[in-house]
Amino acid sequence: MTADDSFNRLDDDYPAYTMGRAADMLGTTQGFLRALGEARLITPLRSAGGHRRYARYQLRIAARARELVDQGTPIEAACRIIILEEAQRFNAEYRRAAESTNPTAAA
Repeated sequence: MTADDSFNRLDDDYPAYTMGRAADMLGTTQGFLRALGEARLITPLRSAGGHRRYARYQLRIAARARELVDQGTPIEAACRIIILEEAQRFNAEYRRAAESTNPTAAA
């Protein structure tokens, strides 16, 4: 393994965490992670053996879902809220990128 291979494995998109490890890190149950998958908020990748693997960005989304659920929000509503939050974040990043490449268009 080269240094470049090691760096890629630390990427936010790399599915490095098993379901058990992810649940431990989030302080939740595996069932909660399954429920997020069933709600299609996060879709874990599968190992060759069929086991769920989670990436860091998925764990951040799951942590936000847990925060909302802990505040009393039903899981389905929490998923919708997070999807809207992510869309707003994406749109803001897109706008910033567009403005930086064409500053006159923003005026």
